[in-house]
Amino acid sequence: MTALAEKRWSPASDDATLVASVVAGDARAFEILMRRYNRRLFRLARAAMRNDADAEDALQEAYVKAYHALGQYRGDASLATWLSRIVHNECLMRLRRDARRDKVIPMVGGVDASDEEIPDLAIERPEMAAMRSQMRELLERHIDELPDGLRTVFVMRAIEDLSVEEVAQCLGLSEVAVRSRHFRARSLLRETLAREIDASEPGVFAFAGARCDRIVAGVMERIGATPSR
Repeated sequence: MTALAEKRWSPASDDATLVASVVAGDARAFEILMRRYNRRLFRLARAAMRNDADAEDALQEAYVKAYHALGQYRGDASLATWLSRIVHNECLMRLRRDARRDKVIPMVGGVDASDEEIPDLAIERPEMAAMRSQMRELLERHIDELPDGLRTVFVMRAIEDLSVEEVAQCLGLSEVAVRSRHFRARSLLRETLAREIDASEPGVFAFAGARCDRIVAGVMERIGATPSR
């Protein structure tokens, strides 16, 4: 094994170590980064695209672009923020392209029933699982109905629990605008969901293991590497 190819990282390595390994030619380190940020970035893409399939496509394309541009990453912002910007820009590009093609961005709501997966939750009684699933679907539907400028901010702040500063950096907004949009989004949702929203936010757009594996496998294939599992 050459010095360049020698593995110098582990799944617990920090971002800087993994980035250096990827830049040195070890694509396996990029798989660790994808798995580390997959849920956060999928939720960002899902908030923009408003359906699972388009979100997955946008995320895979963003990952490929990030992989080839990783040598340009200088650490001025956290890697998570840098990746979020790439995902957000990819989604905006796709939405603008569709708007030009169709004259209007399609209003796609709800969750694709053909893509249901077992959530990463502890086993619970069937009636409680059904109630939780219905509540998530209701919340997702109403989030999809939020105006574009409010929806992405809400997902990043309330569901991914990013700070106001992080959201502002990712979306190129002022912190005042982030706070205002988050407040307006919550107000609109509370009109229809009332108290249930507080208990349901953490489970929205559940990121099951199969989706994570599918995204990673798709990107690793496109960059000419083999996933570890």
